[in-house]
Amino acid sequence: MRDGAELVPGFGASCAPEHGDTTNLGGHISSETRINDRIRVPEVRLVGPAGEQVGIVRIEDALRLAEEADLDLVEVAPQARPPVCKLMDYGKFKYESAQKARESRRNQQLTVIKEQKLRPKIDSHDYETKKRNVVRFLEHGHKVKVTIMFRGREQSRPELGYRLLQRLAEDVVDLGVVESNPKQDGRNMIMVLAPHKHIKPRPRGPLPADDSGESGDVAGDDTQQA
Repeated sequence: MRDGAELVPGFGASCAPEHGDTTNLGGHISSETRINDRIRVPEVRLVGPAGEQVGIVRIEDALRLAEEADLDLVEVAPQARPPVCKLMDYGKFKYESAQKARESRRNQQLTVIKEQKLRPKIDSHDYETKKRNVVRFLEHGHKVKVTIMFRGREQSRPELGYRLLQRLAEDVVDLGVVESNPKQDGRNMIMVLAPHKHIKPRPRGPLPADDSGESGDVAGDDTQQA
């Protein structure tokens, strides 16, 4: 409802259209926007409550129209010449914006990093098992840390681990991309795979156990990043 003398969060300078362009109005509210009687300019470019262009009007007329419609006059583009103002129920707008922000935070997914460990001379059966696990992790939208563990004389043959990681990356190329290229880390060689952004994660549910010592279920994810 109309409230005459409050400095309230609103549209900032970054939203100002150039040369009178008012085609992109009505989104974000900044911290310095003026409403109603706080708008002290002789005239404004007025946008109606449904986004319709009213045109350039005197500030007195814009305030009168807001009063008659029982709405607020909100300065949405203060840097425009003249400033752009919109008729809206500002209290309702703030409430709905806060609700959307809370919903967005609630729906924000955490990035989960699963792990699979392989030996450089892994047999074909074990390799296929590990590959299936990597595929399922990627399908569920998780990143996968793939670790090649070298022992004894294997440490003198890092190319074996590198070729194995390359093979795995090529086998799952339809589901994931190499986010971190293979690199030596002590006795291990590590590569990180990330799911393609266009792939919609499968519904959450039981997953195969990863090799970090944690359960593969959602409750047992080993690493999470905001």
